[in-house]
Parts: sequence; C-alpha cells; structure tokens
Amino acid sequence: MAILPMSQDRLVVFEDKQIRRIFHDKEWYFSVVDIISVLTGSSNSRRYWSDLKRKLIENEGYHQLYEKIVRLKLKAPDGKMRDTDVANTETIFRVIQSISSPKAEPFKRWLAKVGYERIQEIEDPELATQRTRAIYKSKGYSDDWIEKRMRGIAIREELTDERDKRGIKLQREYAILTAEISKATFGLTPSEYKKRKGLKQENLRDHMTDLELIFSMLGEAATKEITVNRNSQGFVESSVAAKAGGKIAGDARRELEQESGKKVVSNANYLDQVDQPLIDRE
Repeated sequence: MAILPMSQDRLVVFEDKQIRRIFHDKEWYFSVVDIISVLTGSSNSRRYWSDLKRKLIENEGYHQLYEKIVRLKLKAPDGKMRDTDVANTETIFRVIQSISSPKAEPFKRWLAKVGYERIQEIEDPELATQRTRAIYKSKGYSDDWIEKRMRGIAIREELTDERDKRGIKLQREYAILTAEISKATFGLTPSEYKKRKGLKQENLRDHMTDLELIFSMLGEAATKEITVNRNSQGFVESSVAAKAGGKIAGDARRELEQESGKKVVSNANYLDQVDQPLIDRE
C-alpha cells in the first residue's frame, strides 16, 4: 500500500496542543518548534529553538545532532506551506533532553506510543482501521456514516496506490489531482469547500454529509477505473483521468439534484456535534 506524502492534516494532540508531523523515509517526523511550544509554553518557540541550537553547538556538539534534523514543508498558522525543522522520534528524544520541563517525561512516553502505534499499523493495517472506527464512534458519528467514511478511505487508498505506480510522487501533484476531482464532482476545490462549511484545519471529509461522502467515493472510484483502463502514466494523463472521473460523479450529482430538488453540497458540518474534529487521517 502506498503512503501519501503527509502534511498539514497530519496533526496529533498532546495535552490539547497540536503537533504537526509528516511521514518521511518510512517514519514519523515531528515539528521541533511545535514540541518546544508544548514543553516550554514559550510564546516564541522559534526564538527558543534558535537559542537552544546555539547552546547545543557551544556545549554539546550540536552539529552531529543537526545532521539528523531535516526541513520539510508543513502548514503554518497562516495556511501557507513553509519549510520547518522536523526530526524523527529518536532525534526528538535527544532534543527533549536539552529542555528543562516537567512535561518532558510524560511527553517522551506519549511520543514513544505515537511512534510505536504507527509501526504496528504498518505491520497490521487492520489495527489502523480499528483505531479509526473507535475514534469516530467516540466522537459521536453514526455507524452508517462511519461505514461510508471508512469505505471512502479505502477507495482513496486504492486510487493512491495506482497513482504511485504511475509516477505520481510529489505532494503538490496529489493535491492538484484531488482538487480536480473535487471541482468536477462538486464544483468546488477542497479549499473552497472547506470555506463553504466554515472549516479551517479540520479534515473536510470528516464534516461531509452521507451524500457528499457517496459522491466523493464515486468520483475517486471512477477516476481509479479510468486510470487503470487507460493505463494513465504521469501527471498529465492522471490529470485527464481525474477530470473524467470527477465528471462522472458530477453528472450523477446534478441528476440527483434535479430529481430531488435539493442541493448535495451542504454548509453542514460536524463541528457542533463533535468535541474535537478528527485531523489525523487522510
């Protein structure tokens, strides 16, 4: 199973504080400044990190540690993708050792658990499915909605697998192809759709109605079939397949709207029903 480049929607929560992470080189990499903010409560975690780096260079041979810190694009508070210092679990542990905080030990235990759960999920994907179902259930989603959401995740993963085989590797390419299916299906890009529903960082699909989920699945399932049948290769051909698959779903949506007299695209979301939106899947 291919694993999508992960970015702004890959958030985890420690003591109600969000920490950005991205799956890179087959393991989780966490935002260093986010972790510093959690541990220190600093209002300027970037300045704290800059000062800490100078201290480490002077006292602890930081250069060796810094080689293991990489810069990857994560979504900043202003919504833009910016290069950010990130590190894997092992390196984050070493950074934490240089920070004086009463939260250090519980955070280490939490971080180890987060990393270990991902390893378990890679070895047994069924565990990821079980955890996701349980989280949705605990947040108040209905069983029928959960079934549709889980099926939608599976269909998206199947489409991702096909694209991965056909040379789609960059996060930006995935985002463009997703936007093309959405535009053809609903007449809205994901960012426009989120604005319509009054969402910010929340996962759009976690706030879709049953019908919205169904047409999302149809657009991606149709795109996957077209991609396979046409043997689409590379970004350009995949883009053509995405528009064609989305059009199939869009035509079906418009026909339903004409017959029912009701629009499928809705302003409704689950923010009023869910204490905290799910932000760690897809």
